[in-house]
Amino acid sequence: MKNTIIKALGICTATVLLGTGCTKDFDKLNTDPTAYNPTNFEPNYLLTSAQLAYTGSFDFSYETWRGNLIYSSTLMQQLSTVVGYWAGDKYLLNADYTAAYWQVSYPEQVKPVSDLIKLTEGRENYKNLYQIARITRAMIMQRITDLYGDVPYFDAGYGYYSGVVFPTYDKQELIYKDIIKEYEEAAIALDATADKPTGDAFYGGQADQIGKWQRLAYSLMLRAGMRLSKIDEATAQATVTKCIGKTMTSNADNAFLVHDATGGRPTVNRNFQVLFGSPERDYVKWSQKLINFLQSNNDPRLEKIAVVNATFNADFTAMTGGTSTAALQKGMPNGYDLSGVVGRDISSAPGYTSMADYSSPSPLLRKLNAPTFIFTYGQSELLFADAAARWSLPGLTAATNYNNGVKAAITYMAPYDANAAIPEIAADTYLLAHPYSAGTGLDMINTQYYALTATMLDFYDGWSNWRRTNLPALTPVNYPGNVTGGTVPRRFPYPLGEANNNPTNYAAASAAVPGGDVLSGRVWWDKQ
Repeated sequence: MKNTIIKALGICTATVLLGTGCTKDFDKLNTDPTAYNPTNFEPNYLLTSAQLAYTGSFDFSYETWRGNLIYSSTLMQQLSTVVGYWAGDKYLLNADYTAAYWQVSYPEQVKPVSDLIKLTEGRENYKNLYQIARITRAMIMQRITDLYGDVPYFDAGYGYYSGVVFPTYDKQELIYKDIIKEYEEAAIALDATADKPTGDAFYGGQADQIGKWQRLAYSLMLRAGMRLSKIDEATAQATVTKCIGKTMTSNADNAFLVHDATGGRPTVNRNFQVLFGSPERDYVKWSQKLINFLQSNNDPRLEKIAVVNATFNADFTAMTGGTSTAALQKGMPNGYDLSGVVGRDISSAPGYTSMADYSSPSPLLRKLNAPTFIFTYGQSELLFADAAARWSLPGLTAATNYNNGVKAAITYMAPYDANAAIPEIAADTYLLAHPYSAGTGLDMINTQYYALTATMLDFYDGWSNWRRTNLPALTPVNYPGNVTGGTVPRRFPYPLGEANNNPTNYAAASAAVPGGDVLSGRVWWDKQ
């Protein structure tokens, strides 16, 4: 069913994207959405378009390459690279790269899902599609505000309806309050007896489609509540409490999108589209931090996610080999280059032998048709574990939720490849060897979240959770010329183009950023 949806999207993509425009073209952003096809336009296609765009742009992974991979993955020392233009690995600023997510997400994600809300609001035959659109818009906007802080939210995507061409940058505190409200209200309003959205690329065609959306909404609401754990504990606790007993219940509830690399317009996995290219395929590796953690703990995931001495087919569209033996895996340290300068060049790194000896993402994961995971049961249980470790909340037990989360994180990878599946007994053995300890509980929980995020490749979320917790402990790099004084960056600066497109609101928002509109500045919930 999911592949059918993706193929259908290929037919309508041009029509949909004509209505989304780009951030500098306000006439396109504010076009009447019903003009796409006034006689037979199907709003379900807008849902598919927004969902697919959330996994990466059609424009050769434009923002995925820059925001998720070049910056977020390396800042978190989940990936490492010596490629010169991968600025995040060295805490350098490339303003075009940090602006990429903003430039793409507003026209390709926010605009279509906002149109979908307007097109389905109050229409009984689209009752559930409307609520799912609200959940999707909240999810999309949460990532944007997590990356930048105060951003256009309430008016974003609604220019045609409101006439607001130059939207204000809403305060993140207000954005989060509304996002949490949207998740909860939409989850409550979903009706299993009403419409089953056909454009749903996450759960479309599944028997319990609406129930899964309810559980996804509460799981996303849980994540939003936990983002506030160090800035507003009362709201965080209240939000988490509302989610208890309503979130995902197993890996069967995991939200993911299956890509199709063979249709009329390929909708490939955007992370791996980049990592199959040159020079990434040879010079982007799993980080030393991540591999050392998995290796030192005899983690059964290691042999599924990593190989050394990787090989590729003739046109570099598939990985064809490599050695997955856990003992042979070696992560590459962050902060090195290919300059030839002693101390900076990767050949100076302790233990260096050859680039091929560093661990690459495994062929079990590394496929153009690999799924993109949106949110998993493992994440929800680890977030509950974090909450239980911080506060006494009825219905939560840190050790139980931790065990549930780790077991789910170890056993969820079958959608990548049948050979990537890890049996439950292996997860049970791992947990017996690594029992939860209250004394180091928060570190254990969030290090597992870090490892889980690495395997699901949502590095945006990994970076956000690290900024919330400062766990696991990272040893920052201090590359010459870095712009943060050798500290891990904490937000993306606003796009410089906003100074021309929306100057008054841009200036006000930039001046209000704690620590300044720079890589070392902070979003509101990232309290010092």
